[in-house]
Amino acid sequence: MSNRLWTSKDAAEATGGEAKGTWAINGMSIDTRSLNWGDLFVPLKDVRDGHDFIPNARAAGASAVISENPNEQAPALIVKDALQAMRDLAIAGRIRSQAKRIAVTGSVGKTSLKEAIATICNASGRTHKSLKSFNNHWGVPLTLATMPIDTDYGVFEVGMNHAGELADLSPLIAPDVVVITKIAPAHLAHFKDVDAIARAKAEIFVGLSEGGIAVLNRDDSYFDYLSSEAEKSGAAIMTFGFHEESDIRISNGQALAGELKADIHAGGETYKLYLPLDGAHWIENAACALAAISAVGIDMTTGIEALAGFRALPGRGEALDMKLDGKLFTLIDDSYNANPESMRAAIATLGSRANGRKIAVLGDMFELGKDELELHADLAEPLQAADVSRVIVLGECMRSLKGALPREMRGSWVRDWEAALSALREELKDGDTVLVKGSNATGLGRLVTAIRKEQKGVADVL
Repeated sequence: MSNRLWTSKDAAEATGGEAKGTWAINGMSIDTRSLNWGDLFVPLKDVRDGHDFIPNARAAGASAVISENPNEQAPALIVKDALQAMRDLAIAGRIRSQAKRIAVTGSVGKTSLKEAIATICNASGRTHKSLKSFNNHWGVPLTLATMPIDTDYGVFEVGMNHAGELADLSPLIAPDVVVITKIAPAHLAHFKDVDAIARAKAEIFVGLSEGGIAVLNRDDSYFDYLSSEAEKSGAAIMTFGFHEESDIRISNGQALAGELKADIHAGGETYKLYLPLDGAHWIENAACALAAISAVGIDMTTGIEALAGFRALPGRGEALDMKLDGKLFTLIDDSYNANPESMRAAIATLGSRANGRKIAVLGDMFELGKDELELHADLAEPLQAADVSRVIVLGECMRSLKGALPREMRGSWVRDWEAALSALREELKDGDTVLVKGSNATGLGRLVTAIRKEQKGVADVL
């Protein structure tokens, strides 16, 4: 099979645009900094107009560019709207492929679950997936438009922080299977309450293909609502969870440091699940992934075996043995993002560590709306239950958590990641386990990067 993704002729037909020159592209990019040789550059308009970077794209090796400028030089695809052209390519890419398509959404764990599902699918056939967290109005069409024609399984992460977003993106994918991980408080600044979040997540059913399957968490308090909405769209329901009526049922879960075990019951059979991961919540994630792959016809044994080799993603619960200022410790890097549900899961993971002191470095959780201070303060209870020794907090909202903690647990309150790193240096002892977690914009990912670089002997951490 040729590596060519789109020819000038195919792209023009898909978009209704005008091809200048004869060309073929191997991939697509919206960012000249990550563009690969042979890509098609798509100039989107945001803070800057991507058209300003067309010369950079050509210099970086773009085979062609999309442009709204009718006077653009060849090789190019001239269109009225660059984003719409990418959406048109996405639809054409979906139609020409026979791939089984799985769409993943939910309030927590979307990216990690997408990766777990893709890992299993890859063991069964050629798999295409969303890169990183490309799950929004440009990430979803970009992922679809770059799907090779001979793909067997497509796994798409679909996110939202406003009502109406999933109703727009789901029909682009026209998924054969939709997965909702869980409904939880997230993006509450944009929603009246959690009920409104559930309604917005249910929009994912809008685009389901005929005969599609909805994979739902049987233990979720919104299960009855979501299953009803899915059935209105003609979906069959497949469930996962600890509930005795789950299609993929969990029992005998065990969470140890660095490994998880459980029994998975499906189709009258019992399978032994092993995961080389931290965090009891991953047992539920694994059951969800197994339900999703079962819905596209992949057998459970393939799924169980593939998950045995799965590893946590950087910034999403990855456990690392590290050294800082001569002190050996375990770092749980969950710095990519945070909401109340994922924060509680991460704290429980920290609590599962049996040896040594436990330290939490926690940053603000953003977009929580009018109750944000209370939602931060509410983390005091799970931190005490996890037997955490000291808590370093970053950000204005985290002040409320510090005030809610017993005095002996209160570490420093800091304004930025650099100060958080300094505070951690003062607290750290040999044998500690340190959790780092906060919304991405707090910069705690840079704290983790700094520790990694220092361990490698790199002086400039920026």
